[in-house]
Amino acid sequence: MNDPKRYMRDMRGYGANPPNPQWPGGANVAVSFVVNYEEGGENCVLHGDAASEAFLSEIVGAAPWPAKRHWNMESIYEYGARAGFWRLYRLFSDAGAPVTVYGVASALARSPDQVRAMQDADWEIASHGLKWIDYRDHDEADERADLDEAIRLHEEVVGTRPTGLYLGRTSVNSVKIAAEEGGFTWISDTYDDDLPYWLDHDGHGNPIPPQLVIPYTLDANDMRFATAQGFNSGDQFFAYLKDAFDTLYTEGEAGRPAMMSIGLHCRLIGRPGRFAALKRFLDYVQSHDKVWIARRIDIAEHWIETYPYQPHALRPSRMQRDAFVSRFGSIFEHSPWIAERAFELELGPAHDSAGGLHNALARMFRSASVDERLVVLQAHPDLAGKLAQAKRLTAESTSEQASAGLDALTDEERAAFTELNDSYISKFGFPFIIAVKDNTKASILDAFRRRVASDRDTEFETACKQVERIAYLRLKDILPA
Repeated sequence: MNDPKRYMRDMRGYGANPPNPQWPGGANVAVSFVVNYEEGGENCVLHGDAASEAFLSEIVGAAPWPAKRHWNMESIYEYGARAGFWRLYRLFSDAGAPVTVYGVASALARSPDQVRAMQDADWEIASHGLKWIDYRDHDEADERADLDEAIRLHEEVVGTRPTGLYLGRTSVNSVKIAAEEGGFTWISDTYDDDLPYWLDHDGHGNPIPPQLVIPYTLDANDMRFATAQGFNSGDQFFAYLKDAFDTLYTEGEAGRPAMMSIGLHCRLIGRPGRFAALKRFLDYVQSHDKVWIARRIDIAEHWIETYPYQPHALRPSRMQRDAFVSRFGSIFEHSPWIAERAFELELGPAHDSAGGLHNALARMFRSASVDERLVVLQAHPDLAGKLAQAKRLTAESTSEQASAGLDALTDEERAAFTELNDSYISKFGFPFIIAVKDNTKASILDAFRRRVASDRDTEFETACKQVERIAYLRLKDILPA
């Protein structure tokens, strides 16, 4: 890429028309219960860490204790392993509901009985990293080494390597590192959609192998029992989950199925006063017919089969300048300078659709001087004029005029167009412009007769809008809508 102004965040996603995931059984919603197993992987001086843990516990305002053990904090985490886990294990096992575990490798290594129970229940055990580390300031090589060690330790403890990953406290490099590792069927370190999707860039323009992403959640998550402005009772938790589920279920009935993730922590939702709300919600979900409760690996495998990765044939935001101008320089008739200027904008994935790229090109047209826009108008051919008869139109104009039958006029119709063209150009100084694909031969003639009576300022603006419309229709032929 020979322009640094490329914006790799994707604000478009699936857009207004997401794909139908075709969940098994025609389900309206896929529900993914995730148990984060972190107990024994948290910060603790016994683990070689510099300070005690301070995150997601019952202790309000907890702060790390440098070089000291925090007995209360440790015991809260121990509750998750000793009691909370088994409460969750019995609930989901008795209900026959599949679960995905986000397992911190060092925590799994300290909990062999729990690992055996997960395996006996056929829970998916994905990776939650090596230990609880905030990677935002980490060196990329060190983070990569930690991921390699997490995979090695996970395989040693569980017996198989993890095929799913949710790191949690990521750096800007985490997703790229995971994709480059190449062994993860899915990763979940995003919160940006209600459906899985394929990611083939790391947010910085550097190509990485296509990676399936199953977005996770921080809202339908019991961590909000331990955060400011979070849940303070089980009723609030249940009400929030129910509202989210009902919304997605209703949308699924309307033809837009999606997925719902529920994040759980043994030491949080495993407490009796919160656990009852989870049980009520699980019962509520299972009372609906068109629900698919699935592990994330099941969702991933379904998505890979239903929507395998397809490389995009044309991505304007990733094109080199010469190729970009060559491909889109004719979108505005004989005016490649519009594409040249648009290339200098902060283009990103949102501009890889017809509407997105049209916005970028139209911005350059709108911000041009009146004289420059007049030249664009004057570059357009007469409708059914001499250039068309001589077959000297651009390929786009030829196709467009033919779509309304302007290439097959009667003598009377041709005479009418010739007279109107002459009158219009004489009055306004530019040809009559209309988005032919939006019209018929009859409606074009009606608009021609009506607009030739307009004043120049009004007609100039009308012609400019029609130029933009023509450009959009041309882009729709070559880019996703």
